[in-house]
Amino acid sequence: MLLLCALLSVAHAKEAAPAAADPVLEARMQKIAIELRCLVCQNQTIADSPAGLSDDLRREIREQLQRGATDEQVVQYMTDRYGDFIRYRPPVKGSTVALWVGPLVLLVGGIGVLVFALRRRTRLAPDRFEPDDDPAEEAR
Repeated sequence: MLLLCALLSVAHAKEAAPAAADPVLEARMQKIAIELRCLVCQNQTIADSPAGLSDDLRREIREQLQRGATDEQVVQYMTDRYGDFIRYRPPVKGSTVALWVGPLVLLVGGIGVLVFALRRRTRLAPDRFEPDDDPAEEAR
């Protein structure tokens, strides 16, 4: 049984991702990959993602860097090809302003509703509330 488990674990083993021969190039690739979102996974960068598409995108980044492209050119190429969604921090512009301002608007709106409800509740007459249960009365 132990031998069978060992064989199954070897069968599922994955080959290590190829690293660039140049450590400086690999560091640049990692820096760019951290800034780009995996298009398959939920909320992961392509640096962290195990998806096959992320492997392809990392390979594409390496190839572009080896051809002499700057980091900005690589990010721009990916953005042109896949849209602003691929960027983990999309630029502030007309089509993405809701991504940047939306959470703040929802937070302020939620706090406003909470304050309104609490003020309204404090103005209600005491007879509008159900009385608290008396512990002495419950014991009887």
